[in-house]
Amino acid sequence: MELLTGEYRNTLDDKGRIPFPAKLRSELTGESLIITQAVDKCLWLFTADEWKNFSSKLMEAASPFSGKSRLVVRHLIAPAQTVEFDKSGRITIPQSLREYASLSKECIFLGINKYIELWDSASYKDYLEENEPSFREATEGLSDICL
Repeated sequence: MELLTGEYRNTLDDKGRIPFPAKLRSELTGESLIITQAVDKCLWLFTADEWKNFSSKLMEAASPFSGKSRLVVRHLIAPAQTVEFDKSGRITIPQSLREYASLSKECIFLGINKYIELWDSASYKDYLEENEPSFREATEGLSDICL
């Protein structure tokens, strides 16, 4: 799998189906993805291999005796579902996940290297605006990275 990058806008229909960006699809293998709630009010999409790697590491670090671990596992692992590409290259977003991310008609896919984020377009715009000061501050901490 190549690195997943790019920003792509698409429209969610009334049945929860959304065309998957062809550029991202060309970088994937297989006919399905794992989709789950993300830390922010968006969704994360993983290939089966990346999901296995991510969820295994998360479960190894989590303890059923830790309240914080249980919270993270219930938020990220429990709601995960497999979605398959249809013949038109669309995926259907489960209702519970659409509600979590407040997905309306206009959505945006973001390629984030090894996974994909799916946002409601208005929510993503608000997120960027609200976090601009924090972004500027965070980039200052990356001054050791050479280009």
